[in-house]
Amino acid sequence: MAGKEKDLPVDVLDEEVKEENQLIVFNDDVNTFDFVIESLIKICNHEQIQAEQCTFIIHYNGKCSVKQGSYNKLRPMCEALLDRGLSALID
Repeated sequence: MAGKEKDLPVDVLDEEVKEENQLIVFNDDVNTFDFVIESLIKICNHEQIQAEQCTFIIHYNGKCSVKQGSYNKLRPMCEALLDRGLSALID
């Protein structure tokens, strides 16, 4: 059967296929600047200045891509941010 392509399984999520995903944190009216900064340092391994800059971007633009990488690398970080009450997703 030359010329026919073999069907590939569809059960793989797009997020897992992408080489680079983004961890996005959204602004809210609940968490303080200090708490968001502390969370980014502890969970995303940001330096102090990087965490501060991301927090200002989150505040003024409504969201910020705080980390890039594979889905499997970002998933535990996203879950940890969500557990702390922050709004985050992997895109």
